[in-house]
Amino acid sequence: MRAVGRCLIASPGPAVDLARRNSPLPTDSPPPAPDVAQVLRHNRTLLYRHLATRTAPAAALFAVPFAAHGVGYDAALPAFGIPAAFFLLIFLLLRLRHGSRMKVCAKVLHTYPLEYRDRFVRKGSQWMYLGTVHTVRLTVRGQHGAPSLRALNASTRRGWPKEAERGGAWFAGDSAFGGVMVLPGSHDMFFVQPADWQEYEQERAGAEPRRRDLAERAGISGLLEKEPNVMVGG
Repeated sequence: MRAVGRCLIASPGPAVDLARRNSPLPTDSPPPAPDVAQVLRHNRTLLYRHLATRTAPAAALFAVPFAAHGVGYDAALPAFGIPAAFFLLIFLLLRLRHGSRMKVCAKVLHTYPLEYRDRFVRKGSQWMYLGTVHTVRLTVRGQHGAPSLRALNASTRRGWPKEAERGGAWFAGDSAFGGVMVLPGSHDMFFVQPADWQEYEQERAGAEPRRRDLAERAGISGLLEKEPNVMVGG
């Protein structure tokens, strides 16, 4: 305690400092909100790059029989390159048709504002035809009851970003309908919807008209994460 003029000012003691450190209120400000146009441009670039790395092997397999014939090698083995190339292309088309979420993510980001969720946990991953689907949970410190979400990389990449889970994530959308998750720093974008879609059916049905209208405008009023009906092996 020190005197300044006629006033006494008490310096905070160790107990006050400890209370501040243990305070449940967040002391760190969220990172700057990402620019929507930059996020979409970044993820479209990732999508095109992913397509290029997948079509190149298919093109090489398709060219093998012709190259072999050009050098006078007419054995049957090179001919299998053409069916293999078609298989890769069909699989890629399935991924693009059922797994790409670029359009709906763009609609969501132009409909809902980005909000920062300071707690982000990935609970697991599942390999599917449409892509690797991750189960995540986004919460705000001090709040409970956030739904588990199924997250699919909008660029169809299967890998999990290394910089994820270092903090929080940006979310645009409605937790009962779905939305978009954007990772700070990398700007990787994931389309998310409730992991248990039926659990929130009552909440969606009872939502006020404006809330339902926003979900319809964003293209998330129905379940989009559906595995294609593909028969393997006959």
